[in-house]
Amino acid sequence: MPTKVDRRTVDLSQYPKLVVIYLGMRVNRLTGLKTLLGFGPGISASVEAQPDGLLLHETIMFSMFPPHVGMRQYWRDMESLLAWSRSEPHREWWKAFLRNSGGTGFWHETYLMQGGMEAIYDDVPEPIGFLRFAPAMQARGAMFGAARRAGQASDAGPVLSESELYGKES
Repeated sequence: MPTKVDRRTVDLSQYPKLVVIYLGMRVNRLTGLKTLLGFGPGISASVEAQPDGLLLHETIMFSMFPPHVGMRQYWRDMESLLAWSRSEPHREWWKAFLRNSGGTGFWHETYLMQGGMEAIYDDVPEPIGFLRFAPAMQARGAMFGAARRAGQASDAGPVLSESELYGKES
């Protein structure tokens, strides 16, 4: 006997500035397993702290071999996401990662209800997401920070500036 499908949708009208971000960390070298496992407790604690604007956090397993885990987060707006990413402990995590990936690769893709998308792929050896169909380019200049990549005007500069990351050459 056929069963009827229970189709549902959602009313997102209360969230006109909704932002969805997918994030992933992939183990590239054996030492990356320690790095990956070390991030878990810190991420859990930061979510439990209920940062302003975070509506939902979900954990995702992308693959077992190589280990590749991530999360999907729903934020009230880009301003909340940017404010949290520039606060502690995230700011220090990001600065430390950009100085040494610890044998892992990290990426995120951000989708904005008001329009705009952006992504970053750091030490990701195999194309995933947008990288599988869109031309890759260096994350420099206007493409360095998430807000500018998404076409969003923001007073929030990147967590780590180009000159801090690359030295005076930028």
